[in-house]
Amino acid sequence: MVRNKQVILKNYSSAVLKETDMEVVCGEVLLQLEPGSSDDVLVRNLYLSADPYMRHRINGVQGSYIPPFTPGQLLDGFGVSKVVMSNNPNFKEGDYVSSWTKWEEYSIIPGGKQLTVVDPAVCPLSYHLGCLGMPGFTAYVGLYEILKPKKGDTLFVSAALGAVGQLVGQLAKEEGVYVVGSAGSQKKIDLLKNKLRYDAAFNYKEEPNLSAALRKCCPRGIDMDFENAGGKMLDAVLENMNVFGRIAVCGMISQYNKGEKDGVTNLYNLINRRITMRGFLQSDFIHLRPKFMELMSKYLKANKVVYIEDFADGLENAPAALCRLMKGENTGKQVITVAKE
Repeated sequence: MVRNKQVILKNYSSAVLKETDMEVVCGEVLLQLEPGSSDDVLVRNLYLSADPYMRHRINGVQGSYIPPFTPGQLLDGFGVSKVVMSNNPNFKEGDYVSSWTKWEEYSIIPGGKQLTVVDPAVCPLSYHLGCLGMPGFTAYVGLYEILKPKKGDTLFVSAALGAVGQLVGQLAKEEGVYVVGSAGSQKKIDLLKNKLRYDAAFNYKEEPNLSAALRKCCPRGIDMDFENAGGKMLDAVLENMNVFGRIAVCGMISQYNKGEKDGVTNLYNLINRRITMRGFLQSDFIHLRPKFMELMSKYLKANKVVYIEDFADGLENAPAALCRLMKGENTGKQVITVAKE
């Protein structure tokens, strides 16, 4: 038996997420599988993904598209791992894999379900949690399947330097779209404009009038909105949408903490401007994954897409990393490094 550091939910979070809502404990794991008993795979987790959707699971609220955690339960999510031992013929010791895994150093993946072998020579392993993972696919689906960009359109992206937002803008630029984003610091604004090819961007924390900021950055109005924020930002977007505009609702991060419920008062514009507004989940479009992987791999190889990551070193820093993400203090995709290869 060896020690196995783990992150569990200590208690449901009633307001702003705190590190004390989670706890790092040390369990034990036997680095061996019973021969031939099942198709289980034992992995050593290398990178774990911290994502905004996890906030819902810590609220303890039922009815979301993914069940909540319960106090005392290990947190789980997307990860990149290395196979330690396998009873599954599809995976061998030493393989690098991406999968749904628990927030711990070593995990047993029952039946090897959802495991995908990845090649460390193609790109950084952590990219399989971001631009080649769920966030990248979310950006792809929201842009191409929901918004359906046309050359000359204006696209606005809230939380534009997040794991999803930074990709939406770059993909849209490849389609001849004018791209505008918002973020919460000058450093992020500079990255959007100077590194990620955004045409314009503004710091929403420093703008007394969000609608005026949008009018300035989007002089021709907004044809497409990739919505990650909700609340006051969405309200301002609705005032600036063009007739027959399209809104893809990916996230509502301003609404995730209990008690933080800025209302939207401009919904009449959905009628007045004949706006189409649709929420979506990337999992509903899983049949498009091969097409997405082909496109994103091509863009990465051609250096048409840049991806920014924010690493937290050590599983003991995972709770702090998730809290930083929910406060918008991260820069780029939030990744937790469990072990380095």
